[in-house]
Amino acid sequence: MTERRTKVIRIALILTGIGAIYTLFAHFTGIGIPCPIYWITGLQCPGCGISRMFLSMLRLDFLAAFHYNPAVFCLLPIFFLVGARKVYLYIRYNKRNDFFCDVIIWIMIAVLMLFGILRNLIK
Repeated sequence: MTERRTKVIRIALILTGIGAIYTLFAHFTGIGIPCPIYWITGLQCPGCGISRMFLSMLRLDFLAAFHYNPAVFCLLPIFFLVGARKVYLYIRYNKRNDFFCDVIIWIMIAVLMLFGILRNLIK
């Protein structure tokens, strides 16, 4: 169990470090990750605006964060709960698959796909 906990902590620290570096880079340069789907098609994907959403959330400007990507903004608490459950089950029981979490993840994917379609139809 200790080995799994150490592995999760290491991955979390690496991802947090990458996120912090990207946040500082985007804040000071104004350059974000471009969306290849938008660049090629001119259509916004379900993830367009996530960088600006997170940067707005760091400034505690939740209205702007919602404006940039309302679907991800609303699904974020569910994502963290599912992620926390999956981490707990992995650390405690070495269980990598959980039917309940998998169903919720597929529902979130379906919601994001629908959002991706609707955000380009309704402007």
